[in-house]
Amino acid sequence: MNKDNEKVRVFIWSLFDFANTSYSIVVVTFLYAVYFKQTVLSRQPIGDFYWSIGTSVSMFITALISPILGAIADYSAGKKRFLLVFTLACIISTSLLYFVNKGDVFLGLLLFIIANVGFEAGLVFYDSFLPELTAPKNYGRVSGYGFAMGYLGSLTTLAIVYPFITNNLIKESFPISALVFLIFSLPLFLFLKENKNNIEKKESFLRIGFFRVFNTVTNLKKYKNLTLFLISFFFYIEGVNTVIFFSGNYATTTLNFSLGQLIVFFLIVQSTAILGSLLFGFIADSFGQKKSLISSLIIWIFTILIAFVTSDKNSSVVIRVSNYFNITIEQFGNYSFYFVGLLAGSVMGATQSTSRSLMSKLTPFDKKTEFFGFYSFFGKSSAILGPLVFGYVSFISGDQRLAILTINIFFFIGLFILTYVKDN
Repeated sequence: MNKDNEKVRVFIWSLFDFANTSYSIVVVTFLYAVYFKQTVLSRQPIGDFYWSIGTSVSMFITALISPILGAIADYSAGKKRFLLVFTLACIISTSLLYFVNKGDVFLGLLLFIIANVGFEAGLVFYDSFLPELTAPKNYGRVSGYGFAMGYLGSLTTLAIVYPFITNNLIKESFPISALVFLIFSLPLFLFLKENKNNIEKKESFLRIGFFRVFNTVTNLKKYKNLTLFLISFFFYIEGVNTVIFFSGNYATTTLNFSLGQLIVFFLIVQSTAILGSLLFGFIADSFGQKKSLISSLIIWIFTILIAFVTSDKNSSVVIRVSNYFNITIEQFGNYSFYFVGLLAGSVMGATQSTSRSLMSKLTPFDKKTEFFGFYSFFGKSSAILGPLVFGYVSFISGDQRLAILTINIFFFIGLFILTYVKDN
């Protein structure tokens, strides 16, 4: 492959990461997540539980369909076609969130579920382009470029919707986010070519999909190392997904962050995520994806513990440190959470991008989309349990600090299993 041509293809591909994070930052992580609890549910504690139901249902649907869709796409070389369908589903549903008002719990959840299924299922086909773009030795950095572009897209989207936020036009930010997604996703559909399979379609795509998935499942014993990685991925990405879904709600509920403070927090997260994605991409290619992942998970565990300790206003540690620096306990809590955002951002994109590059490395090339369907299955099905555990513990205890500790359980289990994965 011509190097200049490869660079162009990688840039066009990474623009989709730039595009789709306009949805994830506005809807999943920040504005709609907060709007749903504060406005739609009038700050009721059960808001966390309802939000966890929405995320879990959408992830459950995605987990069910991803392997089948991936197998069909491998057979028909129809990645772009499927990606377009799910992208449009996400964009249209995100635009319609504008019509969700106070008390519209069912409508708010339904549109969010459709949008999130579109977003998450589309990633199956987007991620599977990676092995076609570059050589295996470059998977880490190319995957890192994609996530760095994604977080750059988040920063750009935040800058675009900032005037709407300051003028309390929160609902208007949802169609704006959808428009950004639409515009910057177009280059992939217009200019990026995929490898074609010359296959006569003698059977229905649905039957082919089920047959290939069944065949892969029954032959998983041939891919023991890949299976071990997917199980590890299931647990540690559980923690990452839960942080993404609940960080905004945690900041507003437990720390009483204003929208202005939330903007600062997410600017910190997105900025450090760009650097982290690029840095860990080079580390992964130079020292190995497994070592890079282990490092990121250790940082995650440390980050969750800091968030737990520093958000307790009655803690002797918090009181002593606040007195030492001559600041109020509230100020110390805010500054500490900004530091938590810095740490989380540095490994958020890194964990996801390194996982994607290791998956590309371990996957048979002729089954790339099908196996990325299973990668999505493990990732999305994991996001069913984590948010539900967080939402349920938060609801029954009335304390999000206890709920945040459950995240580290998943990081510990994932880290332990990862140590047994072979990374050549």
